[in-house]
Amino acid sequence: MKLLVTGGAGFIGSAVVRRAIAQGHSVVNVDALTYAACLENVAEVAETPGYAFEHVDIRDRAALDRVFEAHAPDAVMHLAAESHVDRSIDGPGDFIETNITGTYNMLEAARGYWAAQGKPGTFRFHHISTDEVYGSLPPDPEVKFTEETPYDPRSPYSASKAASDHLVRAWHETYGLPVVLTNCSNNYGPYHFPEKLIPVVILNALAGKPLPIYGKGDNIRDWLYVEDHADALLLVVQKGELGRSYNIGGENERTNLELVQTLCRILDLKRPKPNGSYADQITFVTDRPGHDARYAIDPSRIRTELGWRPSVTVEEGLERTVQWYLDNEAWWRPLQARHGVGERLGVKA
Repeated sequence: MKLLVTGGAGFIGSAVVRRAIAQGHSVVNVDALTYAACLENVAEVAETPGYAFEHVDIRDRAALDRVFEAHAPDAVMHLAAESHVDRSIDGPGDFIETNITGTYNMLEAARGYWAAQGKPGTFRFHHISTDEVYGSLPPDPEVKFTEETPYDPRSPYSASKAASDHLVRAWHETYGLPVVLTNCSNNYGPYHFPEKLIPVVILNALAGKPLPIYGKGDNIRDWLYVEDHADALLLVVQKGELGRSYNIGGENERTNLELVQTLCRILDLKRPKPNGSYADQITFVTDRPGHDARYAIDPSRIRTELGWRPSVTVEEGLERTVQWYLDNEAWWRPLQARHGVGERLGVKA
């Protein structure tokens, strides 16, 4: 299968690209190379005969039309998006332009290509989204997001992703475009850009800096190892039912404080401090505006219909992730100089 992957130089997208190539697929990686993208993420497959890269912004419709015509993909996996909630609070415009208008451009380019090919029934447009579109959950562990949970986005980021989800469903219902959708929980793992919680904690700990935790650290997230997510996404694009959405979760709920404490314990074992524990660096800071209390996914549909389950616990995945950052300073060190990295964002509301 030839896959057109948008955002393939980003965190999740690059995991999909690497996994797709390993499974024998051909990949056209379409990426604008914004601040959070890094071609080193796909360096291990860049010389593979089945790999091609297109430096294209999804806001450029003419460029997208050219890419579809030149590469004739069998399916689209649309991951390109602005994704950092704190940045969306400070500058929502980029999120509207990329996540909404960019998705519209992708849908129209795909629809034009699909129609020109005679509307083949094997074509797929897979839209990858987030569980944040559902809003916030109560602390009751029995209550989780399902595919029928009403949308209730609370941040500019989640609102822009909710809008893009609705566009994809509308293009399916109105134009018959063959689509599948997925909504995932919080990802983590190798190549995670160093502005998100887990890499921030790892790198701040190593640098002897405070480990910032918003509020009391009691916000709960369901953590999904990125390579497990990539496997699930490739399964859905090949076997998912048209017009259907699938929630992908790690089945690993932790409070932010518990997560950071786990990271500190792993670091204490792998790279001990001369005195004390990395947990001594934990610092509670002013909470993010509109910070959702809890996310948790019920992955019953993808488990029942497609047979997917996560392969690692959060403890196993975090240990792998910490080791990867310890072994790959040459990757993350230059990224720390990029705009906004290491700064507290999302406090202008």
